[in-house]
Amino acid sequence: MQALLAAAPVLVVLVLMVGFGWSAARAGTVTAAGTLALAAVAFGFGGPDDSFSTGAGVVGVGAEAGFVAFTVVAIIGPALGIHHLQQRTGATDVLRAGLARLTPDPRVAALLIAWFFTLFLEGAAGFGTPVALAAPFLVAAGFPPLAAVTAALVGHAVGVSFGAVGTPVMAQVSATDFTGPELAAATAPYHVLLGWVLMIALVVIVSRALPTSAPTWGWGAVAAVTFFVPFGLIARFVGPELPTLGGAVLGGAAFVALVSTVARRSAVPSTTVGPPPPEESDAPSGGQLVRAAAPYVSLIALVLVTRLIPPIRDALFGVVVDWELFGVFSGSIRPLYHPGLLLPVAFAAGAVAQRVTMADVAHSIGQTNRLLAPVVVALLAMVLIARTMSQAGLTDELALAAAGVGGAWPLLAPAVGALGTFVTGSATASNI
Repeated sequence: MQALLAAAPVLVVLVLMVGFGWSAARAGTVTAAGTLALAAVAFGFGGPDDSFSTGAGVVGVGAEAGFVAFTVVAIIGPALGIHHLQQRTGATDVLRAGLARLTPDPRVAALLIAWFFTLFLEGAAGFGTPVALAAPFLVAAGFPPLAAVTAALVGHAVGVSFGAVGTPVMAQVSATDFTGPELAAATAPYHVLLGWVLMIALVVIVSRALPTSAPTWGWGAVAAVTFFVPFGLIARFVGPELPTLGGAVLGGAAFVALVSTVARRSAVPSTTVGPPPPEESDAPSGGQLVRAAAPYVSLIALVLVTRLIPPIRDALFGVVVDWELFGVFSGSIRPLYHPGLLLPVAFAAGAVAQRVTMADVAHSIGQTNRLLAPVVVALLAMVLIARTMSQAGLTDELALAAAGVGGAWPLLAPAVGALGTFVTGSATASNI
């Protein structure tokens, strides 16, 4: 009975959003209030067995939820700001033209963004950065918003185990008796064997977003192979820090080389009736492309420097800001290592490179803030549910119920992993 009660918040959110079509903000707010009441009444949250009152418990989980939401918004906000700035300055049109020069097939361009670009960002920074940056990029390239977000979510997922320079695995190293190379070698085969499912899904998403085109199975297979080969070799023989990042860089370079080679060989004079091809002078120059790509190039450079140069990485990682409330509730952030610092720098680099006016900057920030308002409400509500479940013992109750399934555990494990991600908002924390 207790386990069923503990699962109630997750079930209610699903019913309200899927069954009744409520927004995340509305469903989350109602469920968060119900979760707090359930925790106090059925699980004794803030009761005699705790060192704090119910009111203090509400304040505590509220503080934790606000803190976690802030760390996420610090990523989403600047990423959306970059997107709006790129639209405002016309940089998105320049990049779209540049992609068209590389390949006229928008499906292949989508694979570059939704597969290699997202996996690079996942391997280097993680914590939502891939979706926050790649989805607006896809929208700018002409994809419907829902398809863009879905493609980015699916594309980056295959590398999450080794995201943020191996952070999820390194957290497990500290919690188990296994070494990083042992865990990497044991984990990578599942990605290599099952990751093809995600590529199939990505190809389908891209083809449905472009109704006049057929699925590009051939290029999808090429993208999968060029990523998984270096990914698997690095995980097997090097360790957990670089499989996703290295696979994205090496695989992306190989993919671009193959696409360019095929494009050159296909560039034969056309005899079909129709409008003439655009003049070469109409294509963006190298300087225009560099300026238009300045935010992304700056972000890539910052990620590589701060993640792969040990002295810099250690210095930034060593700065920690943490807090504690009532001796129970707490939060911690490494502000100089968090993607929320890198993204504003990339935004500023783009603004400088593109010589934008302060009016352009203000417009971009204003557009971002208007879009963020409902997101912040939904995020706060969902994290409040998760933190209440964790602090009040609902998650422990579910864990105890799961421990009793014995040999059926492999069938339940994926659901436990999904629940852990919902409760913590992090693959790293979910693993632990």
